[in-house]
Amino acid sequence: MAIDRTPERVSAAEFIRGFANWRQHAARRPVVVTHHGKDAHVLISLDDYRRLGGTGGETPEARLRESQVLLLESIRDSLILVDRRRRIVAINPAAGDMLEASAAALVGQPLAAALPAIETSLVFHHILRMIDHRERFSGDLPSLLRPGQWLHADLIPLPIGGAIVLRDVSDAMAARERDDARGAAIRAIEVDGGIGHACISVREAIEYANDALLVTIGVGDEAIRRVRFSALLALGRRQAFAEALEELFRTGLPARIETDLVARDGAAVPVRLSIVERRSAYASEGAVVLVTPRRG
Repeated sequence: MAIDRTPERVSAAEFIRGFANWRQHAARRPVVVTHHGKDAHVLISLDDYRRLGGTGGETPEARLRESQVLLLESIRDSLILVDRRRRIVAINPAAGDMLEASAAALVGQPLAAALPAIETSLVFHHILRMIDHRERFSGDLPSLLRPGQWLHADLIPLPIGGAIVLRDVSDAMAARERDDARGAAIRAIEVDGGIGHACISVREAIEYANDALLVTIGVGDEAIRRVRFSALLALGRRQAFAEALEELFRTGLPARIETDLVARDGAAVPVRLSIVERRSAYASEGAVVLVTPRRG
């Protein structure tokens, strides 16, 4: 049986006098409250209110779209939406900051107007593939904006065309280059064969020693692992090493001292120590010690 949902009307004065009664009416059908003969308010049940979305008739789908927009505006990555003619249809604030222009100035413009070098970049081919063939792409590329800058690009096909997500990875690329340079330097030390190399913790414990250092003192890797580095030095030289290491951790400045290693047979081996701190993003992880023979 169909339920009659025709609204009932009541004046504001009558509504106030008989609120309890009209509240019961509103559970079955909307109650329109009039003021001077004109519709002013509507009283409905909580279920009806929730079906309307709970906020002025807004639907869940509308709230989801609003939430998605707020999310995209708040993320740190730069987001550029382009249509199938490679025109910018939307950008988020991070993209505006990266391009040094407002959204109002960029929306509707060709992508090449915002990124003049885009059409000569390798990524342009992938943008065409994204739009024409719905092909995704993710990779690092030299910046189209500033010399020396690197960007990570994610291309995501969308019904409108596609999304270009850009993230500045210059720091990560520079760190990778530094790591590559450090690795090359260590390999060069190993090839030389005459330079000792040890990694020690903040408490001087030896975590690694190369063959050149092991040969110099005449012990194996197992015998030296976790031993305090100062224990390898002549007794009268240990205090100078401890002070140099303390100064290194306090200032971060590399240290260089002349000292003597004590070999397994008790012989003193004159060496020069070059000490550099090993530091992570959060704290010191110890030091690297280079050991080179000292003449005289």
